[in-house]
Amino acid sequence: MLSFTSYDMVSRPEFNGIGNYLEIFRDDIFWRAVSHNLILAVVGIPISMIIALVLAVMLNQGLKGEGIFRTMVFLPHVTATVAVAMIWLWIYAPTDNGLANIALGLFGFENSAWLTSPNTSLMSVLLVTIWQGIGLKMLIYLASMQGISRDLYEAAEIDGAGTIGKFWHITVPMLRPATFFVLVTSIIGNFQTFDLIFNLTAGGPANSTTVITYEIYQTAFQQFRMGLATAQSVILLIMLVVLTIISRKLVGGTDND
Repeated sequence: MLSFTSYDMVSRPEFNGIGNYLEIFRDDIFWRAVSHNLILAVVGIPISMIIALVLAVMLNQGLKGEGIFRTMVFLPHVTATVAVAMIWLWIYAPTDNGLANIALGLFGFENSAWLTSPNTSLMSVLLVTIWQGIGLKMLIYLASMQGISRDLYEAAEIDGAGTIGKFWHITVPMLRPATFFVLVTSIIGNFQTFDLIFNLTAGGPANSTTVITYEIYQTAFQQFRMGLATAQSVILLIMLVVLTIISRKLVGGTDND
């Protein structure tokens, strides 16, 4: 109801019909924020899922030191995002003290303004989201793999299947429910990204890293246009529902789909 009103959290809400939605469709910054979320999702989620799957396959072989390695990979997920942002602010420091620039200097490259340049800021944030999201995906895949019956692999070996064949024809199909769960939760988490952006870039420079939730925050609590912010939130909800349906069509949620 509030999305159809003009409301500043002080005065009484005033009905303005679809005025908020019309303003959203004309708002270049909002749709730029949507495009940033889509880039983070389309590029970041598949990369993190692939890395997580590879790590899960390795850990499922019963490697030595598995527990320590699993903890190290999962640690970024449970670490407070503010702490994560502080670490990466140091890594991305634009001076010679930044770890990323130190690494570039070893190969003769000049310092880069990772988070303060519109050309590199979004990709820099993308790397952080990939790094932070691998751990949980890996554990989900690992738990799902450990539930696959060994009889299936033994039967495949009798039929002459190799390691790659068993992976593609047994492991991947049996992981469909886990893949669907990981994909949907990753999409939702991606469109809920706020604290990382708030602490790393505050949407800058020049709105090059603004995402939907940060734009909603700006509209509601910086501009005090709660009606418009509510309309933006409704748009976000609709987008998440549509993306979830698409994910289910692409991946499928159960073995019986």
